[in-house]
Amino acid sequence: MVNAVWPGTAYPLGATYDGAGTNFSLFSEVAEKVELCLIAKDGSEERITLDEVDGYVWHAYLPTVTPGQRYGFRVHGPWDPASGHRCDPSKLLLDPYGKSFHGDFDFSQALFSYDLDAEDPEIPGHPPGVDSLGHTMTSVVINPFFNWGSDRAPHTPYHETVIYEAHVKGMTELHPGIPEEQRGTYAGLAHPVIIDHLKSLNVTAIELMPVHQFLHDHRLLDLGLRNYWGYNTFGFLAPHYQYAANQHAGGAVAEFKAMVRSFHDAGIEVILDVVYNHTAEGNHLGPTINFRGIDNAAYYRLLDGQPQFYKDFTGTGNSLNARHPHTLQLIMDSLRYWVLDMHVDGFRFDLASTLAREFYDVDRLSAFFDLVQQDPVISQVKLIAEPWDIGEGGYQVGNFPGLWTEWNGKYRDTVRDYWRGEPATLGEFASRLTGSSDLYEATGRRPSASINFVTCHDGFTLNDLVSYNEKHNDANGEDNRDGESHNRSWNCGVEGPTDDPEILDLRHRQMRNILGTLMLSQGTPMISHGDEIGRTQGGNNNAYCQDSEIAWIDWSMCETNADLLNFTRKVVALRKNHPVFRRRRFFDGTPIRTAEQERDIAWLTPAGTEMTPEDWGSGFGKSIAVFLNGDAIPEPNSRGERVTDDSFLLCFNAHDEELDFVLPAEGYAEQWTTALDTADPGGHNDLVAAAGEKISLRPRSLLVLQKTS
Repeated sequence: MVNAVWPGTAYPLGATYDGAGTNFSLFSEVAEKVELCLIAKDGSEERITLDEVDGYVWHAYLPTVTPGQRYGFRVHGPWDPASGHRCDPSKLLLDPYGKSFHGDFDFSQALFSYDLDAEDPEIPGHPPGVDSLGHTMTSVVINPFFNWGSDRAPHTPYHETVIYEAHVKGMTELHPGIPEEQRGTYAGLAHPVIIDHLKSLNVTAIELMPVHQFLHDHRLLDLGLRNYWGYNTFGFLAPHYQYAANQHAGGAVAEFKAMVRSFHDAGIEVILDVVYNHTAEGNHLGPTINFRGIDNAAYYRLLDGQPQFYKDFTGTGNSLNARHPHTLQLIMDSLRYWVLDMHVDGFRFDLASTLAREFYDVDRLSAFFDLVQQDPVISQVKLIAEPWDIGEGGYQVGNFPGLWTEWNGKYRDTVRDYWRGEPATLGEFASRLTGSSDLYEATGRRPSASINFVTCHDGFTLNDLVSYNEKHNDANGEDNRDGESHNRSWNCGVEGPTDDPEILDLRHRQMRNILGTLMLSQGTPMISHGDEIGRTQGGNNNAYCQDSEIAWIDWSMCETNADLLNFTRKVVALRKNHPVFRRRRFFDGTPIRTAEQERDIAWLTPAGTEMTPEDWGSGFGKSIAVFLNGDAIPEPNSRGERVTDDSFLLCFNAHDEELDFVLPAEGYAEQWTTALDTADPGGHNDLVAAAGEKISLRPRSLLVLQKTS
């Protein structure tokens, strides 16, 4: 029983333990009364009315409340869906600023503010009034104090960054080197066997799929599935507690911090995939968890003229109202918390175009981007946009402001098309290989603004990209209707698994081609977890609900596909060791060649002659060579010193037949040796060739030659 209630303060929002007691604070403009509910171990509650209100923020300080205390709120106010208001005090509401949660949802009538048995739930009546205590999760007061020791952010420059997209559980659930109790957890991800694997790949940043507290959809649970990917969040300041080996109240917070500290000790940055575009409450028929019952009209975009319904730019049922100052404050407070308190190094924003929407339009100068631009904390970390949503005008690749980098969907599509032999791709392929200046240079950005990827969590794995023409999502329970149908994939002649050695050889060569292209392109490369060992999902290109061996990494493939793993290590090391593959500025490309200025890049036909406009326009052309001049890198290093490197000739043959390439004669090199050859499982050969010599490239292969004299 609480025996003292002090006024407390309106800020910071949420529950803040200061070493003696806890301040509680909740924003609601629509509320008429707010009750803080302290939940005892036996499930009973003590309600405390928050009498102090400043600027629509309700608050109190409880000097006897310490970490581990479970709590929630009840908000009394109008139930008027036709006006956009859905206050329902029978619902124990989770704290939007909660830093830890516990328990689970049972999706009974208690979670819903309408009668589940109503003939027409579209017509909202009065809430049934079933109390949700005992049927919902609870918020938990955490201990914010942690011994970070000498932790320091790596601050890896973008042009030196190699990103590895990963799933906490999928990376660790089947790893035999991780203790069973740590598999699927933050502690498991920080285990030395995982960190050593990433270090062997020269990865500099791990990008974690959503770790904000999320909800498993009722529909999926009924099907025996789960929201594996986690793009269904409701707790923007809390690490998902089911990913913690230590799941006692607040244990996930300390475990997450320890994980970040371990990655930083290894020189690896931690980037979070964050979902601020919608919440887990879904549309008007979804459960009442927190935002809906606290201040529905403030937190959500409501349909013009019909505010009982939600605008949906995300395909999930609702869109967060980033135009409202308190919603913007929540997003910014969340971002700062993860940087300052949890020490993460950056963010990838899911469906970022939704955050940019002012009314119906995508406005890259919206309030959210203005706030990020001037924020002294957030503006200094890595900011990556997924530059699209499903709304009108939502595809915004190349249109984000100067601080931002972007997942380059055009890079993905072009590289896939090129290597599967689509016609008329040479010009586009050249643009993507050299950093996509057509997309980013006009906004003052560098090649690193292009996050280059060919596969990611959403879609085929690399192995499946070269093994399937069609998606095979039957396990998802939607009769294979879900997932993208246009994958730009090619099965190399047989759909799915095969014992044909020629097809298997071609598939592995194609995987090496794609990985080689990815790592030798200007920009910031991103590998999807498990692609380096040929992970497969059996043709499932939408494994969002597959918390199973379909989506988890099978680490035995490190041995099965040891050649692919070693090739990946080799090509990433080639990028790391040679700045010509990771320039900070775009190529000049000028034809001038004088004593004062050497050309930095040249495009050549297989005959060894420079490409002409006719060559670029050739619809059937699938082969090209590119000369990268290591003596013509204009930008200095971090100490202002001139950067010089070896010169390279990249020979691409996407034809289905062997092709001869003539090594350029005058002004390039007298002799070349092989740095990388995707025709060989190990990525090497012993070729030494002279200028003017004719060399043969296998069908669909990439040969990288290094100047030796």
